Amino acid sequence: MIVSVIIVTTGEAEHIISCLDSLKAQAFSPLEVVVIDNSLRPSFRKEIVVRFPWVKVYSSPNNFSYGISMNMGISMSKGDFILCLNDDVVLDRYFIQEALNGFSVDAKIAMVSGKICRIETKTIDSAGLFLSLSRVAKERGYGLKDTGQYGKPGYIFGVSGAAAFYHKQMMEDIKQGTDCFDPDFRFFYEDLDIAWRARNRGWKAYYVPTAIAYHARGGTARKKQGVGKVFARFYINDDDLQFELIKNRCLAIIKNDTALGFLLHLPFIFIYSLAELGFLVLFRPKVIPKLLSLPRFMKSAFRKRFAAERI
Repeated sequence: MIVSVIIVTTGEAEHIISCLDSLKAQAFSPLEVVVIDNSLRPSFRKEIVVRFPWVKVYSSPNNFSYGISMNMGISMSKGDFILCLNDDVVLDRYFIQEALNGFSVDAKIAMVSGKICRIETKTIDSAGLFLSLSRVAKERGYGLKDTGQYGKPGYIFGVSGAAAFYHKQMMEDIKQGTDCFDPDFRFFYEDLDIAWRARNRGWKAYYVPTAIAYHARGGTARKKQGVGKVFARFYINDDDLQFELIKNRCLAIIKNDTALGFLLHLPFIFIYSLAELGFLVLFRPKVIPKLLSLPRFMKSAFRKRFAAERI
């Protein structure tokens, strides 16, 4: 049994080195580690290869999106299980060993989450991914002090993209053409989309509290003063990323929700969307014109939904 670890990085050396050091120290073996390097810096690749000769590094000619990069890494991997890991995550020595136990609880479990804490170790980052009433990806325990309240294993909706453990069989089952990750989800919500697609095909997700990881939340998407902060949107100054948050929630709903589920949750969806629009008007007005491109992505999402329903 092989575990393939796929890491996408833009070249934040302080993060990726700590991440790879924690993989080197894992109690479980064998590991196949694939790094998709989007830094566009040959010197960065050389540094990784010299320091971690057991890591397979692919330096892409372009700074591809997270989803496209993950698909590239998965296509290169040979493992029975795939750990999609953010480069700003550090794993406890027994993370992989403990997380693998979750897959054996039920034959339909194909997604496993550990207890992901903030890098300072005292705050919960995610104890499993859930779907909110407003159809927003909700990390259980997000920002709460870790008092042991999430010390019991159990079923969850999905797994956080920071350290998402998947069974290769499930990833093959939910493929859209040759893609596991939807390339229209450039950043954000790709973990919710995969979880929702998997659940719609009968797969389950499980939480293992003894599999512990530490996440510098926002380490590669926010300015340093925003790392680990609760109100993430205020610290994302990139207008494209703000647009991705809005677009991808919309696409996840179109692709995966039932008609009844959508109607029952429509008031919550509407209120959240209204608040989101208000935020843009007050703080990120330059994002509003970008919303005109939404129909194009929505059309693509409907096509993928109908294709999935025919399988």
